[in-house]
Amino acid sequence: MFLLFYYFFYFFILNMKKLIQLKLKILAKIILAKYKPDIIGITGSVGKTSSKEAIYTVLASKFSARKNIKNYNNEIGAPLTVIGSESPGKSILGWFFVFWKALKLILIQDKNYPKILILEMGVDRPGDMDYLNKIAKSKTGVLTAIGPVHLEFFGTIENIQKEKGKLIEALPKSGWAVLNYDDKKVMRIARLSKAKILTYGFNSGAGVRARELVFNFSNLNEPKESMAGKLAGISFKISHNNSSANILLPNVIGRAAVYAALSAAAVGIAYGLNLTEIAEALSEFKSPTGRMNLIPGIKNTLIIDDTYNSSPQSLASALDMLNKIPLASGARKFAVLGDMLELGSVSEEEHRKAGRLVFESGIDKLIVVGERSRDIAGGAEKAGMLPDNIFHFAAAGDAGKFIQDRINEGDLILIKGSQGMRMEKIVKEIMSEPLRAKELLVRQGEEWIAARNA
Repeated sequence: MFLLFYYFFYFFILNMKKLIQLKLKILAKIILAKYKPDIIGITGSVGKTSSKEAIYTVLASKFSARKNIKNYNNEIGAPLTVIGSESPGKSILGWFFVFWKALKLILIQDKNYPKILILEMGVDRPGDMDYLNKIAKSKTGVLTAIGPVHLEFFGTIENIQKEKGKLIEALPKSGWAVLNYDDKKVMRIARLSKAKILTYGFNSGAGVRARELVFNFSNLNEPKESMAGKLAGISFKISHNNSSANILLPNVIGRAAVYAALSAAAVGIAYGLNLTEIAEALSEFKSPTGRMNLIPGIKNTLIIDDTYNSSPQSLASALDMLNKIPLASGARKFAVLGDMLELGSVSEEEHRKAGRLVFESGIDKLIVVGERSRDIAGGAEKAGMLPDNIFHFAAAGDAGKFIQDRINEGDLILIKGSQGMRMEKIVKEIMSEPLRAKELLVRQGEEWIAARNA
């Protein structure tokens, strides 16, 4: 009897999810057909959320715009953004109010409905982009990068490239394809586009280009070797055609934030903004939580919080950034790295590559978390890192307590791992103001607390 009840309940929940998904799809399509907002679709292996935030920052300065709610970028999240509602989770009453709000949008004209919707389009499995394209037809498509993520489901990078390319292929002739010029796999997709193409990047030939990248410090009168704890952000010059402007991105580091700003500048140009207007808007840009954000740590240390997710591409970029930051004499660099998930058959190879990068980046102490991360440790040791400087933990909580006792004043700590590793717990353990965790860290909402306690 118990097993019968269990299976009935399981299939009821499964079918309810499919029914909700179908209803959301239908309602979202009707709403979009009625209000006809411009849709900006954003996809890529890395950088989607940062680009979304930067694009919204630029466009919202001049237009009525709405961005993805939280990280709602799938077959349920995208329609919820169209409706303008958060997910009620397992609350049946909550879903009733979501559907009621959607019906009101259909039956009663909402004069304040946004003119532009900025939608992340997350692709985890083959067919995901087809589904999202059927819900929302993008006028502008942004492709940030293509790399080895979700290989567990796609098998090869070429399959990922094909799936993400469907966004660009579906754009109308009147639209824009905004492409990362520095990524060769992205640029191979350019030929699929019927839309106008605008590229961005660091390399010569990019339509919107960043140059003269400078990492800023809060007190430039101090000796360079003592500035690591005073990082203030990034400044660079952006150019398009014969125009240029200076841009400052406060409180973030790493090229990923610059790429996000460049994609936003390209979209802004497509919407008629000049570089001065774009630069002014981007001065208000705040990098999403868990993306290379600078957070003060205990004992007067500095944390680079990159805990939102991890992939071979993003980890290599983070380690490169860590390598470039000068430290005061006697201070050390820590890399605290969790498993990179969903890499399929290349998982062991990519984790070992990451270990070699750790050693080549001059990291003093390596702390790894999770079973797969043992290969990071192995790769680092094989490359030449001393075993006494490598430590492994099964869970993030244990690693956090260990790091507390190991760090000293002036140390710089990079913390990064895939979402499932919950590496933000380590940041909370060693940040100087843990009461600000809800404000500064990723995954601090009630749904994550409930999942942790389940």
